[in-house]
Amino acid sequence: MKKYQFTSKIVNESSSLGWNNRIFVPIEIAEKLIASASKKNAKRVICNIEKIVEYHCALTPDGNGNYYLMINKEHRKVIEKLQKTELEIELINDTSKYGIALPAEMETLLEQDDIGRQFFEKLTPGKQRSILHIIGKPKSEAIRIKKAITALDYLVSVQGKLDFKELNDAFKKANEL
Repeated sequence: MKKYQFTSKIVNESSSLGWNNRIFVPIEIAEKLIASASKKNAKRVICNIEKIVEYHCALTPDGNGNYYLMINKEHRKVIEKLQKTELEIELINDTSKYGIALPAEMETLLEQDDIGRQFFEKLTPGKQRSILHIIGKPKSEAIRIKKAITALDYLVSVQGKLDFKELNDAFKKANEL
């Protein structure tokens, strides 16, 4: 798999979406990544910053023909400790099934629960990634297992009609048990 390397910095630009911190990607690299990707994951990449922060993300168009990567507060905190303005960035196409790492706990449940897997697979890729992100975020394996079970149970109970507010309520109820 081809790796694309460049230097860039984190830029703070106001956005109505709330994601203000971005890393701009040279257009020639963005175009090569998109051209070499599968149609399903054309803009999904794995970003490695300074070989210390690695995450799945999307090449996001800015509306002017350029692309950028969003970077969250958690990753920025790690990078800020380096006290560098120019960062070494490495990008590769994301060839994972869901465009995000599949937590082992969810992978096991998807193998065991045919009905839950069917409802999960019918969700849009963005909804799948959101659920996988929620499940994979906790450090505790026990919490990841509880979230995965809750998410699949919820999807089965609503026949795959996902409402994130309801799912969040389901997570809260599971924590009370």
